[in-house]
Amino acid sequence: MQHQNIRFTGTTNSDFYKVLRTRVNSYFKEKNISRHANAKMVIKTIAMLSIYLTPLVLLLTLDLSFPLYMLMWIIMGIGMAGVGLSVMHDANHGAYSKNESVNRLISKVMILLGGSDVNWRIQHNVLHHTYTNVADMDEDIKPPSFILRFSPHAKRNKLHRFQFIYAWFFYGMMTMMWSTTKDFQQALRYKSKGLIETQKLTFQSHLFTIIIYKLIYHALFIVLPLVFSDAPWYWLLLGWLTMQFICGVILAAIFQPAHVVPTSDYPVPDESGNVDADWAVNQLYNTANFAPKDHVLTWYVGGLNYQVEHHLFPNICHVHYPKIAKIVKETALEFNLPYHSYNTFFKALKGHTKMLYDLGKYDNAPAIH
Repeated sequence: MQHQNIRFTGTTNSDFYKVLRTRVNSYFKEKNISRHANAKMVIKTIAMLSIYLTPLVLLLTLDLSFPLYMLMWIIMGIGMAGVGLSVMHDANHGAYSKNESVNRLISKVMILLGGSDVNWRIQHNVLHHTYTNVADMDEDIKPPSFILRFSPHAKRNKLHRFQFIYAWFFYGMMTMMWSTTKDFQQALRYKSKGLIETQKLTFQSHLFTIIIYKLIYHALFIVLPLVFSDAPWYWLLLGWLTMQFICGVILAAIFQPAHVVPTSDYPVPDESGNVDADWAVNQLYNTANFAPKDHVLTWYVGGLNYQVEHHLFPNICHVHYPKIAKIVKETALEFNLPYHSYNTFFKALKGHTKMLYDLGKYDNAPAIH
């Protein structure tokens, strides 16, 4: 189904987003502050890049014991996820700066993460944010179906009964696939759907850029350690895999409890491509926050524990989410709409695990509303 054929046609509570936007815009106007990055965001950017890249410099220049060598890769895994969550994410949403050139420049940190910023914008901005949890449209709920089942509308098999146990192993492989094969597969898929054209690129130029990005990434994180570190190659292999696994698990732990949870309702387009829902209302039904009072977590994950605010206002820098969350919650409740939020990170992970279990056990995992 082509993405441009899908329409949100629901009219129930369609005034919600108009009222909410007015109130959020008033907040920024009254406070006389920018919707984009501030000094704290710039400091965080430097901090995240330092956490990620400083260990690389150390393992290239120092003769480290095996435990210290592996510690460098563990820290890099934490930093890699932090850069993706707190820096790259905002830049690719155009939320880092009001200057689009600055956003595009900062979005190029994707080179350091082994992925394509163009593919990421298509999968995340175009498909996931527009069609959150919509069957056959949101690629975030379309993993390899023989391994994982994230939607009640996907076919269930016997293996899925155990996905609540083994899912985390495959989550850990997320960025490994990202840095090797996924971008090429996505490029071919997006070419067939006409989605590369939406980024004002030809397929040839897009493919060329992906190849260049991969060469740079692997030169930095594999070739340089092989050449300049005295560590044996199998230390490097183990270290690189450890970094990738840690990063993948962290990313999954942040993104999955936001959408693959029991409160989601997974809308299905009709034969004409119409979704009987208002776009903003769909975001509320299919998105959940978690740990809103955990300031350390909020800092590290780029405010993505405020997924409701992020999905409704992806072009606002995440440093502002805690402040506008009160406005969003009050407006949602005023319109008798849900505002899903887990009090703690643990409860969010528990909710996601329950959803994995239900999706693996039942053909139609029950929604609560």
